[in-house]
Amino acid sequence: MKFEFVLHCSRCGWQRDPEGTPGVCEVCGAPLLVDYPLEQLAEHFRPESVEGRPWTMWRYREVMPLAVDEHPISLGEGGTPLVGIPRLAQRAGVAEVWIKDEGLNPTASFKARGMSAAVTRAAAGGAPGFVAPSAGNAAGALSAYGARAGLPVRVYMPKDTPAPIVAECRALGADVVLINGVITDCGVLARAYARDTGYFDVSTLREPYRVEGKKTMGYEICEQLGWDLPDAIIYPTGGGTGIIGMWKAFAELEALGWLPAGRRPRMHVVQSAGCAPIVRAWRQGTESAEPWTSPETVASGLRVPAALGDFLILRAIAASGGAAVAVADSELLRCADELLHCGIGACPEGGATLAALYQLRAAGHIGPDERVICFNTGAWLKYLE
Repeated sequence: MKFEFVLHCSRCGWQRDPEGTPGVCEVCGAPLLVDYPLEQLAEHFRPESVEGRPWTMWRYREVMPLAVDEHPISLGEGGTPLVGIPRLAQRAGVAEVWIKDEGLNPTASFKARGMSAAVTRAAAGGAPGFVAPSAGNAAGALSAYGARAGLPVRVYMPKDTPAPIVAECRALGADVVLINGVITDCGVLARAYARDTGYFDVSTLREPYRVEGKKTMGYEICEQLGWDLPDAIIYPTGGGTGIIGMWKAFAELEALGWLPAGRRPRMHVVQSAGCAPIVRAWRQGTESAEPWTSPETVASGLRVPAALGDFLILRAIAASGGAAVAVADSELLRCADELLHCGIGACPEGGATLAALYQLRAAGHIGPDERVICFNTGAWLKYLE
């Protein structure tokens, strides 16, 4: 295959080509990221280039990890609505509030984006199957895209993962293993299984392409706002691929000349008070986050006690002038109900972003004249319990 991108280590800068099934940096173990020839692309790839293309994340294929003339393994992911809700803006005391509703993706969560990109590359690289640890939605997405690729999938999840998600994975043909523990415990088992079987490990940031799928959220909101960006983004953060991906997207948009320099939004992270390693690290001013002991939260996607890309998340917050806040489970559930009453079928993690908006506004991190995007990362139907 002919590729027009390369991989580099996010920490030490080591580079390699994308052939095969790359994982993490072979020198230091940090996540690999994708580099495109943006200066060359800028000569012919412009906003008008995407006009008329299908409204999926692959409309930006020039800056996606595809070989020349390759077709992705896709279920139509991306192209989710950006919904303005004036009464929420009034309640929060800001100029505008939009909800980016990722629950309308295939498999009903934002995880569809990353898994489409990762499965596309790994299947083409010869992966015999896929394995991943998951708090829920990543497992559902991997099960679907593995089925789409015609390859077997094994997923490891905590025993208290919402039952509809477990049922979804099994219905899609995945081999589901439930354990007593949290996602980091699942990760140990997934990596061991990958070593024993040759299955490709699709764990968060242990391969370079899930970030590329998630970054398309940044491209989409920019296009949906007329090639502009809001003042602030609030994002629920567990493993952090979404915030890392969007920050990467904004850098690419600047390099392509689609955005003026300095127009990037402030990136605000929200976590549950019962599992907030990134918030604690941000408050302490450290460059990495210590693992959180005894994580507890009803928002399963936020129950991630340690993130491989912690330093990348913290860099994005710092570089953008953003903040990190923790919200109580009672508040994120109340705000999920508030979003439901506005017509948005929000998951608990989506509710956390609205709870964070109220907190950030009260603390002065967000001003009265600002435009804000809150992300709902999954559909409420998966959390009927």
